[in-house]
Amino acid sequence: MKILVPVKRVVDYNVKVRVKADGTGVETANVKMSMNPFDEIAVEEAVRLKEKGAATEIIAISVGPTAAQEQIRTALAMGADRGVLVEVDGVVEPLAVAKILKALVDKESPQLVIMGKQAIDDDMNATGQMLAALLGWGQGTFASKVEIADGSAKVTREVDGGLETVSLTLPAIVTADLRLNEPRYASLPNIMKARKKPIETVKPADLGIDASPRLTVLKVEEPPKRSAGKKVGSVAELVDKLRNEAKVI
Repeated sequence: MKILVPVKRVVDYNVKVRVKADGTGVETANVKMSMNPFDEIAVEEAVRLKEKGAATEIIAISVGPTAAQEQIRTALAMGADRGVLVEVDGVVEPLAVAKILKALVDKESPQLVIMGKQAIDDDMNATGQMLAALLGWGQGTFASKVEIADGSAKVTREVDGGLETVSLTLPAIVTADLRLNEPRYASLPNIMKARKKPIETVKPADLGIDASPRLTVLKVEEPPKRSAGKKVGSVAELVDKLRNEAKVI
């Protein structure tokens, strides 16, 4: 079984994000960039499936600038076999990413696509669902457990009411949630081996895809600072302030 794992280059989750002075976006110059944490979980799950003998090849794919090769190399060091970089400068919206991934699925014919449920930069949580719709495949989103057997995937999903288990006929799409696994640290020997693994570079046009943005960002700004809280001496005083000051009751 071949597994395709998309990975996204994002600002590292430990970095405090700053808005650009001109309000056109967030500052990325001289900022540490990393693989999206949910995508890292997806790579780990794909590697574990391969170690169990359920998969034979893992392909890491990234859509972004040339520098995104760094995130592909990280996936290769974790255990992916080869990478594909779809080189795009600027913002790429979820629908464009889904169309690009569909073109690569048509080319590579994987039996499973595992990806993060969302990226921490835009929190869209849309690409996996859009890809499933474009392909007409079943999908198991927010996965906390994945089991592969007899041409199907049993996915335990995290939902508002608790856990839900669905059975998907392969090929299928799975999006990884936080509790699916704990990603491994790549060892130094594997990091060295990853340098020799192949990364193919293509453009969206090579796949017949127009990745031009359909949305225009008008302005990005910091959220307003929250005012300090107030202490009250009684329930009656609390009710009075909620009614007359906050005006929420």
